Amino acid sequence: MARPREFDEATVLDAAIQRFWAHGYEATSIRDLVQHTGITGASLYNAFGDKRALYQRALEHYVEQNTRTRILRLETTLPPRQAIATFFGEIIERSLGDPQCKGCMLVNAALEVAPHDAEFQQAIAEVLTQLEAFFRRCVIAGQSAGEISTAQPADDLGRLFLGVLLGIRVLARSRPERDLLEGLVRPALALLGSPATA
Repeated sequence: MARPREFDEATVLDAAIQRFWAHGYEATSIRDLVQHTGITGASLYNAFGDKRALYQRALEHYVEQNTRTRILRLETTLPPRQAIATFFGEIIERSLGDPQCKGCMLVNAALEVAPHDAEFQQAIAEVLTQLEAFFRRCVIAGQSAGEISTAQPADDLGRLFLGVLLGIRVLARSRPERDLLEGLVRPALALLGSPATA
C-alpha cells in the first residue's frame, strides 16, 4: 500500500516556480529545489521525477495560475476593448512590482529551454498561440460590437499584441521603466481606433 504524500503538491510547485523563475532552469540544482521546497530529494524524485519533469510541471502550474486564469477572468467580465487594455495594464504593474525583475517564467523558458528541447518548444508555442487567440477573439468581438475599428485585420492585431506582450516581459527584466512599458502599449492600443469612430 502506497504511503500518502506528506506535502502539498501545489505548495511544492509554487516553491519550485519561485526558484526556477528567479534563477532559470540550468542554474537551479536539485539541492536548490530540495532546500526551497522543503521536501527531501527522494520525495521530490518520487513525486515528480527528475529536474526536467519538475520544471515542466512547475511551468504548467505557472501558466495555469497566471496566463489561463487571467484570460478567463478578463474575457468573461470585461468588454473586449477593455479586456485587452486591462490585460496589458496588469502585466505592466506585475512587471514593475517585481523587485527581482524576473520577467515572465514562460518567456524565460522560451529563451532558455525551448531552443534546445523540442517538447518544451511545442508546449510553449501552444501557450503563446492561446495568448494570440485571446487577443484575436477580443478584437473580433469588439469589431462586431462596433467598439474596435475594422481598419486592421483581427489576425494581425492578435499577432501584434502578442509581440508587444513579449516585448514588455523581456524589456522589464533590464529596463523596468513605466514610461517605456506603457509607451509600447499606447500605440498598439491606438490601432483599435476611437470607440466613438470605430
